[in-house]
Amino acid sequence: MPRFERPTRIAELPAGPVEYRLEQPDAGPGTARGTVLVCHGGHMRAGLPLGEEVFTQAGYQVLVPSRPGYGRTPPRSGGASADAFADVAADLCDHLGIEHLAAVAGISAGGRVAVTMAARHPDLVRRLILQSAVGFLPYPDRRTRIGAGIVFRAGAEAVTWAAVRLLMRLAPSAGLRLMLGSLSARPGAEVVAGLAEQDRATLVQLFRHMRSGRGFLADLRPVPPPAVRIAQPALVIASRHDASVPLAHAESLAETIPGARLIVTEADSHFLWFGAGYSDVAAQIREFLAQGE
Repeated sequence: MPRFERPTRIAELPAGPVEYRLEQPDAGPGTARGTVLVCHGGHMRAGLPLGEEVFTQAGYQVLVPSRPGYGRTPPRSGGASADAFADVAADLCDHLGIEHLAAVAGISAGGRVAVTMAARHPDLVRRLILQSAVGFLPYPDRRTRIGAGIVFRAGAEAVTWAAVRLLMRLAPSAGLRLMLGSLSARPGAEVVAGLAEQDRATLVQLFRHMRSGRGFLADLRPVPPPAVRIAQPALVIASRHDASVPLAHAESLAETIPGARLIVTEADSHFLWFGAGYSDVAAQIREFLAQGE
């Protein structure tokens, strides 16, 4: 089986070191139609691919930074502030010689950074794509916050993910039912039954590689909305069956971003890239990007 985690690099920026990955389009180096910056969500880091194929297959290179507290980006490199890391991400683009971003894509907890980056750097960011994104409504609920504070606190998160890795190795089907059941309004067994074999294998590898570091608990802190209104075209995508981020977040983002388009999918879980129906969503993403060229 090929290596799941992709190689990353470190950029030494004024705010501190930032881990990143620059993925070339499927057609190879020198063929990129532009760059899409992806802000991944909780438990993710730059080396873990998720939902990026739609961009590389369409001919875009993908820039993926590890947000503060994840991977090899220390918490001090932008801290927990969405404003601060939005500026750090813009510095990373300048460091790499990227003058324009075809889009910033915010996934889950990375959504607030993506929105803030679009607001603070309109000359850099041309379009905004939000997928299963946390918005600026209260998040999460009190029960989730307390539970996360226990299992993902310093010293405990390594044990939590070691247990997940063991479960995924010894009983992957049961592990997927457990993990996906927590991310869906539908029973975990039903979600897993609807997955293709390749999607199941990918999700097993993803869960085996996730870590929370010091970033996830920071993701649970309130984040104020940007003071500047979004001027770029925006596409907001969410599943009505997402049990991790309520649909109200997507609806609120679409209502508060002028001209934003909301796509509500029937995806079985928070991971809207897996299962039936994503091909139609991917086509709409490609069309949305092409409109900016």
